[in-house]
Amino acid sequence: MVFKAPGNSPNVTLNITLGGVDIKRVTKFKYLGHIVTEDLKDDEDIDRERRALAVRGNMLIRRFSRCTEDVKITLFKAYCQNMYTGSLWVGYTQKAMGALRVLYNNVFRMMLGLPRFCSASGMFAEYQVDGFAAIMRKKTSSLISRIRDSPNSILKTLADRFSSPLWAAFVRRVVCERIDPI
Repeated sequence: MVFKAPGNSPNVTLNITLGGVDIKRVTKFKYLGHIVTEDLKDDEDIDRERRALAVRGNMLIRRFSRCTEDVKITLFKAYCQNMYTGSLWVGYTQKAMGALRVLYNNVFRMMLGLPRFCSASGMFAEYQVDGFAAIMRKKTSSLISRIRDSPNSILKTLADRFSSPLWAAFVRRVVCERIDPI
């Protein structure tokens, strides 16, 4: 994969071989479950997580419809709040993140049999469950703490560079109330 610089497209296509075999050039690649794209945007990975949340949510709604609210809330927390690699998302569109947030809210509503247009913040407050923005802030805060506390010298260097755009995006997500794209 060749990563594109913002506003810059490579004019030359390189043919790279390994052991006499041409290496195929791709525009996206799934690495450790995270979709990496040549433009370094996270929309495709957010869409992957949105589809996975829809599958998990539908399964929970179908299989556990007769359970108590406490059981449903526990299952929701266990299966719908993980947002795999969500703390790494820094370059995305509002549309992609908004679609994931709406699905997160709707899965919770459907699990508990709440009306379609009830207030999301009200329902999460009433049931003492973290809303989407709180989940994303906690995930990012946890990542920042793990980077700062890591004995890895490369991660320590990253943690010491507060001026980097990536680091600024992480800190902005934890400090800001809304989940805004960069």
